[in-house]
Amino acid sequence: MVRVSVMYPKQEGGRFDFDYYLKTHIPLAKKLVGSAMKRVEVYKGAGEPGGAPETYVAVASLYFDSVDAFGAAFGPVAEQIMADVPNYTNLQPVVQIEEQLL
Repeated sequence: MVRVSVMYPKQEGGRFDFDYYLKTHIPLAKKLVGSAMKRVEVYKGAGEPGGAPETYVAVASLYFDSVDAFGAAFGPVAEQIMADVPNYTNLQPVVQIEEQLL
């Protein structure tokens, strides 16, 4: 199992429309990627230990069976998914693929 983490760093002047993201962008991504995406989780930054502000405004965790499964599902539709990003944010996402060990 791999997780694709899409993290939106908090920055001055940043905009993130959670309503659009949850109701339009995520369903679009699910539809385009299909059953290769096993599940998706979306988190809103709530701060750091000790009361410091959050590092990321939002983090989406997308789960796939393998890196190859992600690539095969995302590659053909990447342009469509990325074209929707300006509709909900002006932040540049940081993407990391992680392999589950435990």
